Amino acid sequence: MNKIRVLVVEDQAVVRDGVIAILSLQQDIEVVGEAEDGLQALAILEKTRPDVVLLDLVMPRQDGITTIPKVLAVLPETRILVLTSFADSERVFQAIKAGALGYLLKDDTREQLLQAIRDVARGQASLHPSIALKVIHEINHPVQLMYTMDPLTPRELETLRLIARGLSNHEIGKELFVHERTIAKYVSSILTKLHLANRTQAALYAMQKGLMTPHNFDGQLQPE
Repeated sequence: MNKIRVLVVEDQAVVRDGVIAILSLQQDIEVVGEAEDGLQALAILEKTRPDVVLLDLVMPRQDGITTIPKVLAVLPETRILVLTSFADSERVFQAIKAGALGYLLKDDTREQLLQAIRDVARGQASLHPSIALKVIHEINHPVQLMYTMDPLTPRELETLRLIARGLSNHEIGKELFVHERTIAKYVSSILTKLHLANRTQAALYAMQKGLMTPHNFDGQLQPE
C-alpha cells in the first residue's frame, strides 16, 4: 500500500510535534518533512515531494496564503490542507481561491484530521462543517464573475467538468486518453479564458454554471 506522504508546516513547535506524533501512528500516512514557515516549506518541497501539505495560515516570514500558490507552482499535483485556528470568511476564501483543497480547524478531532488528510490525498475537498456552510453560501450568492468572450472548446469544457470532480491532470489525461502535458495546456487555457486564478476557482465556476453534468452549459463553444 502506498502511504500518503505529508509535509507538516506549522510555526508552533508544540502543535507541529503533536500533529506529527498523531500522523506517525497511522499505517497509511508517512510524515516526509516538517517546516516552521512557508519559506522553509518551499526549500524542502522538491526533496520531500509530499502528496499533502498540511499548512498553517498565520506564520512568520511567509504565511500560508502566500505559500499555497507557490507550492502548487512547484508541485501542481500536491494537495493543500489548511489547518488553522481561524474560521473567518475572508481567510477561508483566500485559502480556497489560492488553491487549498481542504480547510480544517485546530480544535477539530484527531479523527477529523486523519479523514481530511485521506480525503484530500484522493483529490476530494474536505471542509470543516462550518466552513462548508460558508462555501455553500458563497456558491448560492456568488459575486459577479467576469465571463469570457473567448469560448471554451469542447475538450476544454470536458476538462473543466473533470476539474470540478477533483481529478488531477494525470487522472484527467487517463479519462480523455491524452498526455498529461496536453491537459496542463487545457487547464492553462481554461483559466486564461475564464479569468480565474486556479483550479479551485475553476471548480466553483463549473458548479455555478451547472457543469457537473454534461450538456448543461449556456456558454458558447468553439470547434476544436
